[in-house]
Amino acid sequence: MAQSLTELNVISRQILACAYQVHTALGPGLLESAYKECLAYALTKSGLFVEKEKAMPLVYKEIRLEVGYRIDLLVNQQIVLELKSVEALTEVHLAHILTYMRLGNYKLGLLLNFNVASLKNGIRRVVL
Repeated sequence: MAQSLTELNVISRQILACAYQVHTALGPGLLESAYKECLAYALTKSGLFVEKEKAMPLVYKEIRLEVGYRIDLLVNQQIVLELKSVEALTEVHLAHILTYMRLGNYKLGLLLNFNVASLKNGIRRVVL
């Protein structure tokens, strides 16, 4: 069920509140997998539907390729979360989330880098 961007923004605020809680509790410096598990737990506890490591096939013309692409977290079957724990976000990180959003026809994505002193400096909102 497709939601309006306004409805997605409400959910994204809920996602960011959970992300801030996780970052405040854990701080920077851990592996991406730790943040992913903790954020998935927090999102689920807040009432959102979360899919971890959601397989994303590549469709080219009439062939469907299962080539190992996976969305870190997909929230409410609408919002793509790509989590990182890196020195700085790069254009390649942005390209990854854009690819997942295009392949799945998702309108909103959040690129979150947990390896920062303040999480507000590690958030990139992506809209298609």
